[in-house]
Amino acid sequence: MDQKSIQDVVLAWLKEYGGKNISVAHFLCDRHAQVPEKIALFYESAHGESAKFTFAELREYSSKLAAFLQKLGVQKGDRVAVMLPKTPELIISSLATWRLGAIYVPLFTAFGPDAISYRLQDSQACLVITDAGNRTKLTGASIPVTVITVAGPGGAGIEKGDFSFWHELESGKPLSDPVSVCGDDLMILLYTSGTTGNPKGVEIPVRALASFEAYMRFGLDLREDDMYWNLADPGWAYGLYYNLMGPLLLGKATLFYNAPFTPLGTYKILEKYRVTNFAAAPTAYRAIIAAGDDLARQVRLSLRVASSAGEPLNPKVISWTKEMWGVPVYDHFGQTELGMVVNNHHLPELEVEIKPGSMGKSMPGFRMVVVDREGRELGPKQEGELAVDVAQSPLFWFRRYWNDEGRTKERFTANGRYYLTGDAASVDEDGYFFFTGRSDDIILSAGYRIGPFEVESALMQHEAVAEAAVVGKPDELRGEVVKAYVVLKPGFSAGDALAEELSRFVKKRLSAHEYPREIEFVEQLPKTPSGKIQRFLLRKS
Repeated sequence: MDQKSIQDVVLAWLKEYGGKNISVAHFLCDRHAQVPEKIALFYESAHGESAKFTFAELREYSSKLAAFLQKLGVQKGDRVAVMLPKTPELIISSLATWRLGAIYVPLFTAFGPDAISYRLQDSQACLVITDAGNRTKLTGASIPVTVITVAGPGGAGIEKGDFSFWHELESGKPLSDPVSVCGDDLMILLYTSGTTGNPKGVEIPVRALASFEAYMRFGLDLREDDMYWNLADPGWAYGLYYNLMGPLLLGKATLFYNAPFTPLGTYKILEKYRVTNFAAAPTAYRAIIAAGDDLARQVRLSLRVASSAGEPLNPKVISWTKEMWGVPVYDHFGQTELGMVVNNHHLPELEVEIKPGSMGKSMPGFRMVVVDREGRELGPKQEGELAVDVAQSPLFWFRRYWNDEGRTKERFTANGRYYLTGDAASVDEDGYFFFTGRSDDIILSAGYRIGPFEVESALMQHEAVAEAAVVGKPDELRGEVVKAYVVLKPGFSAGDALAEELSRFVKKRLSAHEYPREIEFVEQLPKTPSGKIQRFLLRKS
C-alpha cells in the first residue's frame, strides 16, 4: 500500500462514515451479523466463567433493548449514560443507544457519587444503565433519572422504581430498523479532566469512526487472523474507541476480561486466548516486569505485536519485552479529543525504525506539528506545543466541548488553524515526535489523565480543609501519583491519621483512581498576585 493508496483509503472511510442515512449500530454490528457464526465478543469473568457472543446475538439483544429504551421515551439526540464494567451488557447497551440515534455517555465504574452526579447533570442524561455493584452510587444523584439495572444473583441490586435489564430485554420485541443519523450527528459525549474547572464533555460525531478505523489498521495493524486484546477500560477514550468500538468496526472480536489487573491474570488470558495483538498502558507493562523474569519464562505467548498508550513509554519496557516476549512494545500517542494521532505504526507499509523515547510519526489523515506560543510552526528539535494542523488533517473530528465555548476556544490558535494538545513536545528532522511534558496541570497516572480541580474540590468539602492544591508526583510504577498540599482550618491538627482520612474521603466521593496517595500539610499555598495557585512551584518542591 503506497502513500496514494493510503490517502484514498482515508478518503473512502470519511465518505462512508460521514454520509447521510447511516447507522453506528450497522457499522459496528449489523453488517457483520450476516455471517451467523462470526464472533464479536470473548468474555471472561474474574471467577473464570467464559462466554462467546456472535454479532448476530448482539444485534438481537441490542435491538430488543433499543425497543425498550424507545418505549421509555428515548429519542434521537437524547443522552443515555452507561456505568457498567467490562461485560456483555456494556456492548449491548452501547449498541442499543446508537440504534436510536441517541448519544452514549460512558461513566467509569470507579467514579464516586460526586463525579457521577456532575456528569449526569451536565449531560442532562435521561437514563442510566448500571449493575448491582454500582447502583448505590446513583442514590445521591442530583437529578431525577430513569435507571435500568443489571441485577445480581437472585435479583439483588434492583431498587424500587428500577427496570430490570434482562427481564425487559427478554420480554420485548426487537426494534425493526435503526434510526438514521449523519456523519456530523453526535454518537458519544465523553468527559475528560479539566485543569482549572469541571470535567469537559467531548462531543464525538459519527464521522470519528473513520479515525478509529485508521488507528486500528495503521497503528495496531489488526488483521483478520489476529486475536486482539486491549486492557483499557471502555469508560475512558482508549478503551472505548479501541477496545469496544475499533475491533467491532472491523468485524473483529474484542476480549473483555472483567477482573482486577494482576500480572498473573494478564499472563493467564494472554496464554489461554493465544493473544497475538496486545495493547495496554505503560503501567501494566511496568507491573508485569516487576513480577519478574521467572514468571515471564513460564508463559507460552503467541504475541505478534504489542502497543502502549496513555503516557510516555519507558525505554526499559521496550527492551524487556523484546528480550522476554520476542516483540518490542510500540509507543502511541492520542487524546480524548483526537483519538490516536502519533504512532510507531505496526502496519508494515508504515513501519519505520524505532527511535528510543519517540512516540512515533503522524498517523495518516493527520498532520502533527510543534508550534510556539504565537501559533507558529517550529523547526526540528525546538520545544513547543504539539498541535494538529487542522487544515491538513482530514481525520480531525473535534469541534467543541459540550456547552463550553470558552474552553473550546482555548484549544485552538486565534486563526483556528491549529488545535493545541496541551502537551510539550519536539520533532526531529525525520518527523519523529518526542514528548517532553504537559503544558498544563493534567496528571498522568497509570494511563489515566487526572485534572487537579476535581480532586481539589472534593478535598475542600471536608470540614478540616481550608485550601488544597493537587499536583502529579513522579512514581516509578504509575508514572505519576496524585499529591495534595492542604491548608487546614483553625482547630484541626495535621498528622498521618487526618491524611489517611482525607484520602479515603476523596476516594469515596470521587473515584478509586483519583484520590491523593500522598498529602502534605502546609501553612499556605504559592499563588500569583491575582490569587491563582502556582502548581508548578509545588511540583518543584
